[in-house]
Amino acid sequence: MGKTLAYKILENHLVEGTLKPGEEIKIRIDQTLTQDSTGTMVYLQLEAMDVDEIQTELSVAYIDHNTLQTGFENADDHEFIKSVAKRHGVLFSKPGNGICHQLHIENFGIPGKTLLGSDSHTPTGGGIGMIAIGAGGLDVAVAMAKGTYSLIAPKVINVKLTGKLRPWVSAKDIILYVLQQLSVKGGVGKIVEYTGEGVKTLSVTDRATITNMGAELGATTSIFESDENTKAFMESQGRGEDFVPLAADPDAVYDETLEVNLSELEPLAAKPHSPDNVDSVRNIGPIQIDQVAIGSCTNSSYTDLMKVASILRGNKVAENVSLVISPGSSRILSKLASNGALADMIDAGARIIENACGPCIGMGQSPKSGGVSLRTFNRNFKGRSGTKDADIYLVSPETAAISAIRGVLTTGFETELAEIAPAQFAFNDNFIVYPDGYNKENTPVAMGPNIKPFPLNKALGEKLEAQVVLHAGDNITTDDIMPSDSRILPYRSNVPYLSNYCFENIDREFPARCKAAGDGVIVGGENYGQGSSREHAALVPLYLGVRFVMAKSFARIHRSNLINSGIIPLVFKNPEDYDGLNLGDQLVIENAPAQIEQEELVVKNKTTGKEYVMLPGLSELEKTMILAGGKINMIKSQE
Repeated sequence: MGKTLAYKILENHLVEGTLKPGEEIKIRIDQTLTQDSTGTMVYLQLEAMDVDEIQTELSVAYIDHNTLQTGFENADDHEFIKSVAKRHGVLFSKPGNGICHQLHIENFGIPGKTLLGSDSHTPTGGGIGMIAIGAGGLDVAVAMAKGTYSLIAPKVINVKLTGKLRPWVSAKDIILYVLQQLSVKGGVGKIVEYTGEGVKTLSVTDRATITNMGAELGATTSIFESDENTKAFMESQGRGEDFVPLAADPDAVYDETLEVNLSELEPLAAKPHSPDNVDSVRNIGPIQIDQVAIGSCTNSSYTDLMKVASILRGNKVAENVSLVISPGSSRILSKLASNGALADMIDAGARIIENACGPCIGMGQSPKSGGVSLRTFNRNFKGRSGTKDADIYLVSPETAAISAIRGVLTTGFETELAEIAPAQFAFNDNFIVYPDGYNKENTPVAMGPNIKPFPLNKALGEKLEAQVVLHAGDNITTDDIMPSDSRILPYRSNVPYLSNYCFENIDREFPARCKAAGDGVIVGGENYGQGSSREHAALVPLYLGVRFVMAKSFARIHRSNLINSGIIPLVFKNPEDYDGLNLGDQLVIENAPAQIEQEELVVKNKTTGKEYVMLPGLSELEKTMILAGGKINMIKSQE
């Protein structure tokens, strides 16, 4: 029986456990990445573990989220991250260098290596043949400290690609089609591995677009083989020596298979307000648009932006449209400036903004009230753009550019699309701060006044009693739990301040209700906690006294973040029990430590007298964390 590429790499990095779907394993982590929205907490946690030397081959701290400096807060966070990075031998990528995922495949990604990142779109690295996994900040801090990461061995889905894309159809349309077929929870507990002859027609940046949005499937990660296209990309970045050929065995066995004929795809769009709400541009029709935003870690590569420039060249952005473009890296921006493509964009009426995440996370460029925005981004959750009543559509760069010119959602099928020639990039690390000569003894931590300690839970007591403080629906996102926009992002290192905004878009009374209750319970529906890896969506509820969450199902990263914080994630054995819970109900778990050890756990409703059978679904390691009151407490108890 042949092996999948994913399992070949996992096997090569296996430290503990049996590599079989559903089994808990521990793998060696070669590289880590952080970004500044989650990074401050990562490095606070790393300092709390009192680590002398990190155990990874390479760790990089990127600044790409909180780059809008309207006060001291973001600059202070950057200085804090830089100081801790120096103390521990972590490379520091300065603001303006670009978006972490684009930068990592350009500069550091190596086929066959493992990468753990405190950002849900870390699987972008799968486009270059890595096992690249997004995780909560504490998991990344522990990976730096211990060199390992624990997870449940996933199943592997084979997405078999045949045929070849037509002009005006792109990699973005491939992943939108896969999302349409599998949904935002179709990848939970799975790795998506792309195979087939169609793979040979896709560049590394095409593949990175697809693996990037595998996060929207809920997948553990996604991966492509490392082949001649990979070699060509790495040589173009001046890193040909890092190339390693990798592929699945010809007779590899997969748990599921989805076949996609690239020749049959057409331009697609994800309609508001979910990445899997996909239809063809043709079916949606020529709706009038107000804004087009091109960039993000999904579609800000050199090839993407050269296509955009070729479409804009000699044309004019429609008078009703604001077009903003954010290149993925300083290296890409420099190349666009030197070859004239940047002038083509500006002359057409585009606004060029900083090489950063920017509008994707609501950091500027919010649409007008009730506006329609086409974006080449990865998420279109309601309110994520910074405008609560805006309608956000996710599209390819080609569709975005032609629509910006015509003022309506459309395609360019009736026109020619220029072929983009490969480019070579000169090495430039002027934005990278290397930690040479620095260590804990000679480098103090730069701690600004906005940086507050992160909350710690307490060991699980015999009785856990709490009040229902929220009854939420399906597909609650981490944006719903802990909003992320230009108002709030500067306070990512200040959990007490953030607590005032928890669930503000769903229930403004949530923080006050939590404070009145003392200990709280959240009730959720399907796929609770989908979206970003931000552990603030667990840390802030912890600060507000949330002790456990009852839901029909959980998104992978958020579930892990809850456990890391000592908050118990419980799944309804009988989903209809969800409807019988109400705000204010007093719930109790008797003999909590003993029940945590069981496959089933009983929650009693003291208000109604009902009992609910819940499924903890905890691994042995997760049980230990819950009993200790979280991962940090567990690590300290083992020292």
